Amino acid sequence: MKAQAATGQAAAGELAGRVALVAGATRGAGRAMAVELGRAGALVYVTGRTTRERVSEVGRPTETIEQTAELVTAAGGKGIAVPTDHLEPAQVKALIERIDREQGRLDVLVNSVWGGDRLIEFDTRLWDLDLDNALRMFRLGIDTHVITSHFALPLLIRRPGGLVVEVTDGTAAFNRRYRGSLCFDLTKNAPHRIAFGLAAELTEHGGTAVSLTPGFLRSEEMLDHFGVTEETWREAVAQEPHFAIAESPALIGRGVRALAADPERARWTGQSLSSGQLAKEYGFTDTDGSRPDCFGYFEDVVFGGKQATAADYR
Repeated sequence: MKAQAATGQAAAGELAGRVALVAGATRGAGRAMAVELGRAGALVYVTGRTTRERVSEVGRPTETIEQTAELVTAAGGKGIAVPTDHLEPAQVKALIERIDREQGRLDVLVNSVWGGDRLIEFDTRLWDLDLDNALRMFRLGIDTHVITSHFALPLLIRRPGGLVVEVTDGTAAFNRRYRGSLCFDLTKNAPHRIAFGLAAELTEHGGTAVSLTPGFLRSEEMLDHFGVTEETWREAVAQEPHFAIAESPALIGRGVRALAADPERARWTGQSLSSGQLAKEYGFTDTDGSRPDCFGYFEDVVFGGKQATAADYR
């Protein structure tokens, strides 16, 4: 596939006629991926638990799936919000039946369900963890993905060329290092194996499955944590120097859009990918025109001791 414009803007109608489901599209990477698919003309079903009438356990009422659907439509696609708890098989089954009834096809499935950041206890031994929280992470970050794919894949394989994206935290190579909490470590490594297994199962149907991670993500929650906005995010570097390599959610969104539009995407199947890797491969950039290589920075500078700055990896 030819490289896209450096700005990362999608060609008009690039994904026109395609139907996507972004599971877990309320905020952050999920929202950005849905919007970028819409920017290329796709019809995107967006799901999550926080709506204008009800707030999920994450507790962020200002970010809703209705807002995401409106952003998808405003970007040039068509967004359809469907409140869904992806831990409830009956709800997921009903969601897929609705997509089948209304569209008769599914071309892209993005499993981006998470919502477990508040449960992580870094630098805490397994025997000292809150066991209920630890097991809840498994449910939110693993069970949701398996349940969703179980019901969605029969529709996706109806046509050859379907794409499944398992969203996680950290590449397979990066996650060879312990992530500081056993249950978090397990939860974020599982999507790599899910994508690897699905790649094998989808081969005969012409499908592609990958795992995909952002770098240091400037999500709404992370910006709030540092007390900054997307416009003032660089002020947070004084608190956390490594935040200098941070990327906007748009970068991973543009990566998913590039994969969905690539007729040769099967070359990636079964692999662990990052937003920075795809930006380099497809020629798009982040919203500020840079191309941050978060994992290169951490491997070389943070872990490897190389004398360089984040600017050298943008």
